[in-house]
Amino acid sequence: MLQYEIKISGRVQGVGFRYFTQKQATIFDLTGWVRNTPSGGVVVMVQGEKAVLDTFVDYLRIGPPLSRVTTVSVVEMKITENFSDFHVKY
Repeated sequence: MLQYEIKISGRVQGVGFRYFTQKQATIFDLTGWVRNTPSGGVVVMVQGEKAVLDTFVDYLRIGPPLSRVTTVSVVEMKITENFSDFHVKY
């Protein structure tokens, strides 16, 4: 199991991006969370198997219909806690 911190920028706030992310994570049976950042982006902390995580990232590069993703940064992190579900942080 791996953990990724994913930072997404572009038009990703106010377009349903966090809920899109939560839906995709649920479909892929991933755990973690997603939240907006003060700078106008979105950050995702997610755990799962490498192949599944990489496919999940591909979906985030596309995003929901109203979004316009400009950059996606993925960093593999050391797992410090095990998440039990995937949720939106406020």
